[in-house]
Amino acid sequence: MCTAFVSIEPGAAVPVLLLSVRDEYLGRAWLPPDHHWPDRPELLGGLDLAAGGTWLAVDPGRRTAACLLNGFGPLAPAGSRLTRGQLPLTAVTQGGIGHLDLTPYDPFHLVLVRPDGARVASWDGGRPAEHELPAGLSVVLNDGLEGLAANRSASERISALMAARAEHFRARFTAAPRPKPTAAGPAAQAWGGWLPIVSGDGLAPDEDAALIQRRDFGDGRIWGSSSISLLALGPDLLRYDFAAAPVAADGADGSDGADGSNGSDGSGWRRIATG
Repeated sequence: MCTAFVSIEPGAAVPVLLLSVRDEYLGRAWLPPDHHWPDRPELLGGLDLAAGGTWLAVDPGRRTAACLLNGFGPLAPAGSRLTRGQLPLTAVTQGGIGHLDLTPYDPFHLVLVRPDGARVASWDGGRPAEHELPAGLSVVLNDGLEGLAANRSASERISALMAARAEHFRARFTAAPRPKPTAAGPAAQAWGGWLPIVSGDGLAPDEDAALIQRRDFGDGRIWGSSSISLLALGPDLLRYDFAAAPVAADGADGSDGADGSNGSDGSGWRRIATG
């Protein structure tokens, strides 16, 4: 149940803000963001050790980022299936994925953010679709942009959990002052009143609306939120903060690292890149 919130305010000093929460079976191995791809050394992102791709890729030089959410619909043929984890890497280096044949990929939603806006590319196993996001706050779920994909979850329970999360956190982000991140300083300074909300907003991980979740669906594996990414993009700025979940909600200050260092701001947040 990955979720992405995108805030677009064209007249702001930082027009585009992205929050991406990755949900996955917690036994799936991964590495934190770094320059993991020798053939694309400029790119940053977390590495999925199961398939070699990523759920979120950032190109600091182009000031673009792309995050991936699984979708619902017919799966790709087993004999020709390709990992969706390569799609964010392609999107940030080539400005999108419209040139690709999507038939080898299982359904997905890909959010591509840039300093002047964002768009969502979706594939449901039968037809591609693209939507430029409007000004304001948008939410992308596994059920698609605003939960309105043509192919959505067949589970009423899963759909209800996604809807509860979207409703609660849309209201919370809308009510809080919109952050004005700068390149310098710790995450608490950059993200202000959004940071305690992003860090879980005090909800237990098994509550329906939980952003940072942990659930046992009874199949012997634990499903939950593995990481959180915050990005700010503007004409003269890209800032990328990352935390493994769960994360402290107080945003306490501390030593701050950047551009792939191991520094943290003391609350678990790590400044990956600024530019």
